[in-house]
Amino acid sequence: MKKSCILFLILSGFITMNSCKNTIKYPTTKKMDIVDNYFGQKVPDPYRWLENDTSKETAEWVKQENTVTFNYLDRIPYREKIRKEFQQIWNYPKYGVPLKKGPWYFFRKNDGLQNQSVLYVMKGLDDTPRILLDPNKFSPDGTVALDEISPSKDGKYLAFTIARSGSDWNEICLIEISSGKVLPDTLKWVKFSGMAWKGDGFYYSRYDEPKPGQELAEQNKNHKVYFHKAGTSQKEDILVYENLKYPERNYEAGITEDERFLFIYESETTSGNALYFKDLSKPSKSFKLLAPGFDYEYNVVDNLGDKLLVMTNYKAPKKKLILMDPETPEPSHWRTIIPERDDVLESAEIAGDKIVSIYMQNIINKAFIYDFKGKFIDELKLPDMGTLAGFNSHKGDNKAFYGFTSFRYPLTIFSYDIKTNKSVVFRKPDLHFNADDFEVKQVFYSSKDNTTIPMFLVYKKGIRMDGQNPVLLYGYGGFNISLTPDFKISRMLFLENGGIYAVANLRGGGEFGEDWHKAGIKENKQNVFDDFIAAAQYLISEKYTSPEKLAIMGGSNGGLLIGAVMTQHPELFKVAIPQVGVMDMLRYHKFTIGHAWAGDYGTSETKEGFSYLIKYSPLHNLKKGVKYPATLALTADHDDRVVPAHTFKFMATLQEDNAGSNPVLLRVETKAGHGAGKPTSMQIDEAADIWSFIFYNLGMKFSGSSESKK
Repeated sequence: MKKSCILFLILSGFITMNSCKNTIKYPTTKKMDIVDNYFGQKVPDPYRWLENDTSKETAEWVKQENTVTFNYLDRIPYREKIRKEFQQIWNYPKYGVPLKKGPWYFFRKNDGLQNQSVLYVMKGLDDTPRILLDPNKFSPDGTVALDEISPSKDGKYLAFTIARSGSDWNEICLIEISSGKVLPDTLKWVKFSGMAWKGDGFYYSRYDEPKPGQELAEQNKNHKVYFHKAGTSQKEDILVYENLKYPERNYEAGITEDERFLFIYESETTSGNALYFKDLSKPSKSFKLLAPGFDYEYNVVDNLGDKLLVMTNYKAPKKKLILMDPETPEPSHWRTIIPERDDVLESAEIAGDKIVSIYMQNIINKAFIYDFKGKFIDELKLPDMGTLAGFNSHKGDNKAFYGFTSFRYPLTIFSYDIKTNKSVVFRKPDLHFNADDFEVKQVFYSSKDNTTIPMFLVYKKGIRMDGQNPVLLYGYGGFNISLTPDFKISRMLFLENGGIYAVANLRGGGEFGEDWHKAGIKENKQNVFDDFIAAAQYLISEKYTSPEKLAIMGGSNGGLLIGAVMTQHPELFKVAIPQVGVMDMLRYHKFTIGHAWAGDYGTSETKEGFSYLIKYSPLHNLKKGVKYPATLALTADHDDRVVPAHTFKFMATLQEDNAGSNPVLLRVETKAGHGAGKPTSMQIDEAADIWSFIFYNLGMKFSGSSESKK
């Protein structure tokens, strides 16, 4: 299908742009005469050499790009003040939602500016917490993070994963909970895996060891499920499941709380799965297919006796809860426990002898209590319009824990009495800003095809809607992921200095169920961009802002969003912040786990896929002579989810094509990945650079925050 001709052409000198604020000389970027043929259409790819992100040549180019970027940022007069401001307001204790297993309670805490949150354990809620794992001691610079934890049912061991420099590659290690002794077990090449305990061992997923030097770019294939027994080497692990016939499929094991039923999720893309099952109390050696893939999702909540409680969107786009008998798993034999309703069922948890179902109602969480037969009991009252962030409980428990947050409500941990349906604050952050100073409003606007789209607006009360307010518009729009209200301390600085924060809930997300998701995928992906563009137009027409005061930001699939809309309507935006974005839609599936995104995107391997991808692919829709927004694109050298080549190629092209005076800069973080596990110091530096760039290019004044002035 494709034919490439490679000739090397070296550009001499610098690409120079004149700015009203300064003159930027961008690095020399070599071009290659590579042309691919897609179904008769020739598509140049002159910067393909930047896909080799481990080469010395690419490393030198990145170094030069960072030099240009940080020289520019260094000249922003209040950048250092903003960074120091973040250091001050960031410095407050932060708690995670406690997890109970046997007699132990586990929770994470960050004293304020610790690079990584520390894992504590206590034997009962009245016990004095002790440190079980301090990831700040894993590395001097805080770039080795503690990721997932999984305690064994008997409370003897804790399995935990560590991630280095933000990579998706994990290592699984073990620790004895009572003694704090770390075992020699180290399991490598683990990715996209849980840890499902059975007795003194657990099931996990891994890949074969990649080729040396290709760890961060090679396609991830042949995912396999293994069983590891505590105290043994990885070489002794037992292969439990593989399917070499379909090397691009992924497999993850789960187990019911009583450790009787083992199940495996099989997936091809990021939505839809098959469900396999084995009764571990019987000597059967083979798995049974309970639900075929990949049109629907099946997520096991737990078992009720011999049957499985499963959340599914089978003929229920907003999901329902059913009881499935593994002996007769066909849908005709299911018993509906909680039927589909108008709101989206996000999750269901067993708490004591009840089911807690968490819904999304116009992008606000609601929680309802049912018995095991599906009879409604009560509503779990939440403190505000916002997001329930995690719910931890088990069968037979009297108490549960959950987190809650909203745009003006920092993450607070609640203890929930299951019998009385009463919640009390368990841990609350010590922040002294006044939430009543800020207004949160949800508005609805019409997209290009007249679809109604919701959007949240957050701003300080008393602000004048005169069309001159600085606005940051954020979006995602993909992979059935919903953008719900949350709190970020760095955002408050923008709001307290006169900014308006806007979140558009675009199609492609999960805000209104699977139909909403499908309306923004593959050939419908342009709907997502139209929704975002219409949000910008609404903000301008309603006098919240103007194009000269409008900044846009998004990460990952949201980075694709920013790249697409800034190339389609550059005149609408003054500032663009694409973070770790998918920018080359013709080749994204050739790297690491990219092939799994085909369910949302399609691929250029088919004529149909190519025909719609080429129309919006950010890299391929930049044009010479166009004036683009001030752009700060961010990526990282260890991002093995969306490889940095996407951003490298996009920014090299943008620097060549841009005809305007706005800066177009590339910021590459070292020893970081797609975002997870990033140390606090690195988060603060990054936030300071982003917000100072936004403040400066929107012409904002900086006067600090009320929190720092106390």
